[in-house]
Amino acid sequence: MKVLLKILLLLITLASGCFVKPSAVIIRIKGSDTMLILNRIWAEEYMKSHPDVSIYFEGGGTEEGIKALINGEADIAAASRPIDPVEVKELAKKHSSVGMSFIVAKDALSIYLNLENPVDNLTVAQVKEIFTGKITNWKDVGGDSEKIELISRPPNSGSYYYFKEHVLDEAEYSAGAKILPTTESIVKEVMKTKNAVGYGGIAYSNAVVNCSINGIVPTIENVQNDTYPIIRYLLLYTVDMPDGELKSYLDWIVSPAGQQIVKKSGYIPLW
Repeated sequence: MKVLLKILLLLITLASGCFVKPSAVIIRIKGSDTMLILNRIWAEEYMKSHPDVSIYFEGGGTEEGIKALINGEADIAAASRPIDPVEVKELAKKHSSVGMSFIVAKDALSIYLNLENPVDNLTVAQVKEIFTGKITNWKDVGGDSEKIELISRPPNSGSYYYFKEHVLDEAEYSAGAKILPTTESIVKEVMKTKNAVGYGGIAYSNAVVNCSINGIVPTIENVQNDTYPIIRYLLLYTVDMPDGELKSYLDWIVSPAGQQIVKKSGYIPLW
């Protein structure tokens, strides 16, 4: 489900007949659902001190965000994976540019388990075998004798892409996996399904168990020191080197103020 949130509303004060003019600058962001929380809070905070700027953001997944950037429908693509060669080629074809990438945060790709599941640790190898369908019962990894209910993101998701490349070693997902459109929907499904297992960003996982991987809990400290084994960078892409208000916004995101918001939002700052 695409989520479109307009953060700054244009106000009409009927009593006085006063009309507040639309903002002079509009920044359109589309892409990673993993980054929705972060993009919302960044936008809210930036616009408090920049009332002449309106920031719109929409989810839909990394692939959709990059498509929107290529097609001129977004100024920024939010991505939880690097842009791929085919996308770079399309960008160059339409804009004579291979794009600009900005690393804006780190993230732990967490394995979500239900609170009633006695399993609290898996190896990377076990995670691979679970999501490729080789392990189908929790008893094979120290849990109850119950069928594992797999939940995954769709192929247009950066999380799907990253998980397949870095955890499954490019093996195919099990055909029995239930596909849900957003990280939030995966968390909700795991919350209500005892034998479910899903994956997604660390910022969404307060209501489920963040399973330890190779004995290491996905905490901010363990991500910053690179001991947790499933770590990725979160990125923002533009067509060209940004200027004007777009550059100011991106500079602010990687500034101490912007990175403090990363930490407060449950993601992992760059420093």
